[in-house]
Amino acid sequence: METLSINLLNPKARQLLADLADLKLIEIKPQKSWTKILERLREKELAVPSLDEIAKEVKAVRKARYAHAKKP
Repeated sequence: METLSINLLNPKARQLLADLADLKLIEIKPQKSWTKILERLREKELAVPSLDEIAKEVKAVRKARYAHAKKP
């Protein structure tokens, strides 16, 4: 199986592709756009960390980084 991206230059080409799909020679799948992907991700709505949680994480990362940098 081979996947191709095709730009239709003539509206009549869409009907030709539809006919090929009806004959089960090709399968037409709509291409996902970035907006659809973002909408799907936003639907899952993960918990947003509080400012205190963010500050705590930043302190931990800085502490680890500085501890590593001080070693000879």
